[in-house]
Amino acid sequence: MLEQKHITIIKSLIPLLEQTGAALTDHFYNRMFKHNPELKHVFNMSHQASGTQKAALFEAIAAYAKNIESVEILQSAVERIAQKHTSFNVQPEMYDIVGHHLTETLRELTGELFTAEVEEAWTCAYQFLASIFIKREGDLYQQRVSTKGGWQGTRQFTVKAKINESELVTSFVFEPADGQPVIDFNVGQYLGVEVNPVDHPYTEIRQYSLSDKPNGKTYRISVKREAQGVPGVVSNYLHDQLNVGDSINLHAPAGDFFFTDKQTPIVLISAGVGVTPMQAMLAKLAEDEYQHDVYYLHACQNKAQHSFKQATLSLTEKHNWQTHTWYQEEVNSEAQTYQGKMNIADIALPFGNANFYLCGPVGFMQFAKTQLLEHGVANERIHYEVFGPHAHF
Repeated sequence: MLEQKHITIIKSLIPLLEQTGAALTDHFYNRMFKHNPELKHVFNMSHQASGTQKAALFEAIAAYAKNIESVEILQSAVERIAQKHTSFNVQPEMYDIVGHHLTETLRELTGELFTAEVEEAWTCAYQFLASIFIKREGDLYQQRVSTKGGWQGTRQFTVKAKINESELVTSFVFEPADGQPVIDFNVGQYLGVEVNPVDHPYTEIRQYSLSDKPNGKTYRISVKREAQGVPGVVSNYLHDQLNVGDSINLHAPAGDFFFTDKQTPIVLISAGVGVTPMQAMLAKLAEDEYQHDVYYLHACQNKAQHSFKQATLSLTEKHNWQTHTWYQEEVNSEAQTYQGKMNIADIALPFGNANFYLCGPVGFMQFAKTQLLEHGVANERIHYEVFGPHAHF
């Protein structure tokens, strides 16, 4: 049980945690993977190589320590992480492993400062937080298993179609090998994809946004080919080696970013492959014959990298919705098409009452959000998705 004395000790550790910083997470991951190498098949090793996962872990630890008296402040972060964990099929026993290595990391890095009282406080604090995640993740697993078409862990699917959407993006349509229905999802959520690339030492799990509305029979994701190397190992595998008729293991849809009907105008803002969840939202809005105005804003490098261009125009023209496009590298004479960075001020948008959905590189979303705030958009009407470890902006 977490007591006030534990809270006091944890808060006193904040300066030490901040001072230790990256050394703490480096030591932790090196230690954990040395003693529990099986977890390399669960953790994203590309993020390990880039350092983004290590940074995310440190930020999470620091945020928890600072808000330990009011964990409800972290509710949105807990939900985001719990959703992501379910797409890796994280189980309660994994929290024991992580907790053990975090404790031993602190002991080994802080030496005599890690007294029996500090260890007790740290252990209680960790177990308290772990119990929150285990409870929420258990609820999510149960909810999916008990819903028509749902499952936990992996389920075998077959590639039904493989479609080039642009110079860099390819769509994959998956149908279940057992021929049974698939669980519905909220447009904006992602699918966990588990693969074993040839000549690659680990099982790799990635999350890709679902790029079409639910139909109860199949799923579609749309994947950008990343540069060759560790960060692009899965995207290149999918592009080069996964073909129609092949089998693949998928985890059930998850994610805390999705469209919520608040009966307001909707503005969908994306850049690059951030277009994928917006396609699902747009298709769903069209299917539901949404009765409010919809605006679709997209930015990409050039026309060759503009994914879903014709599909977007078809839906927006049919429903008399607006679409606006920015190309970074080229001048284009088409209507509602601009050159350079997205300038939201160029468009007459309903800033006073619309809900805004953002997806794309973090720098782009920071840029777009700043513009929206400058136009008086309330923070709670700005919703966003970050690919990879969560980042705040």
